[in-house]
Amino acid sequence: MARTPNYGQQRAERNRAKQAKADEKARQREEARARRKAAIEAGEDPDLGEPVVLPPEEEDPPTS
Repeated sequence: MARTPNYGQQRAERNRAKQAKADEKARQREEARARRKAAIEAGEDPDLGEPVVLPPEEEDPPTS
């Protein structure tokens, strides 16, 4: 005779899978955030890994 499905167990398995996926995504975001922060503190462009070169600031033109 066939067993009846255990819906509570199936739901728990789905919820565990969802939580594991969310945890992995949060871990990846945290690692990316840490890499960007380290690059900024090192004076590099966080997206390219190259030194940041800021354009010279322009002075305000005199107003008449």
